[in-house]
Amino acid sequence: MKDISLKELLEAGCHFGHRAEKWHPKAASFIYQSREGIHIIDLGKTREGLMNAGELIKSFGETGKTIIFVATKRQAKGAVKEAAIRAGVAYLTNRWIGGFITNWDEVYKNIGKLNTMREDSKTGAWSSRPKHEIGKLQKEMRKLEMVYAGVTLLKKIPDAVFIVDIRKENSCVREAVRFNLPILAIVDTNSDPTHVLYPIPANDDAVGSIQFIVNYLADSYLEGKKIFEKKAEKEENKGAVKDGKSEKEVEIKKPEIKIEKKKEEKPAEKSKKLGNLKKTSS
Repeated sequence: MKDISLKELLEAGCHFGHRAEKWHPKAASFIYQSREGIHIIDLGKTREGLMNAGELIKSFGETGKTIIFVATKRQAKGAVKEAAIRAGVAYLTNRWIGGFITNWDEVYKNIGKLNTMREDSKTGAWSSRPKHEIGKLQKEMRKLEMVYAGVTLLKKIPDAVFIVDIRKENSCVREAVRFNLPILAIVDTNSDPTHVLYPIPANDDAVGSIQFIVNYLADSYLEGKKIFEKKAEKEENKGAVKDGKSEKEVEIKKPEIKIEKKKEEKPAEKSKKLGNLKKTSS
C-alpha cells in the first residue's frame, strides 16, 4: 500500500478543524493545537487512522467483502461518488435511506425492482404498453434511481460503512451500531468518535481533504481486489491443469485380438494325406 506523507495531508487541507468553541471533548486526542480560535488536527494521527482504514478496506477487496460509502453533504457528494464508482463499491450520496440496514429486506426488494425496470426499459419490454403507462413507469424508475442507483450491486447488507460526516449521517451511525457493523469515518474536531471503529481525524468540510481520503480508500480497495482476482485466476488455472491431466490419463483401451497362426504340416504328414485321398478317389 502507498505510504502517506504529512506534506500531502497538509496540502489537502486535512489539518483544519472547527472553531475551538464548537469542539467535542471526545475528539481532544486528535487536536494538535488551537491557532487563532481554530483547532488544528494532529496530522500524525490522521496518517495513522487513514492507513489503518486503508488496510481494512484492502482486506475487504482481497476477500470479496463489501463496503458502502455514505456522504450526503453537498461538498462531499461528487468526490465520494466518483471514488466509489472507480473502486466498484456501493455508495449513497443523495440521502440516507431510513432502514437501509435495519429493514434490509424491504430495501433489497426496491433494489430488485429498479434492476428489473432497468432491464425492461433496455430490452423494450414496455413497448407494447400505452404511452401514458410508459411515462408512469419511467417516472417511477427515475425516483428509484435517485435513491438506489449507487447500491444496485448489493446482494446483502454491506460488511462495513465508511462515512464522511458522522454528525450529519447520525441515522446511518445508529443503524450500523445496532447491527454491529464496523464504522470507518472522517472525524472532525466537532464530532464524537465513540462508535467509530476506524476514525480518520481530518477536515470533513473541505473538498480537497475529502477527495484525498476517499481516493486513498478507493485505491486500497482496488489493490485488494487485484489480489483477489489473481487468486481466482490461479485457482481457475489449477482446475484447468487438473482437467487436462485427467483427460490424458483416461485412455480408451482397444480390445486385444489374438490371431492364432496355423501350424505348418510336416512333409511326411502331407504325403500321407495325399495317399489317403487317392485311395478314396479310386
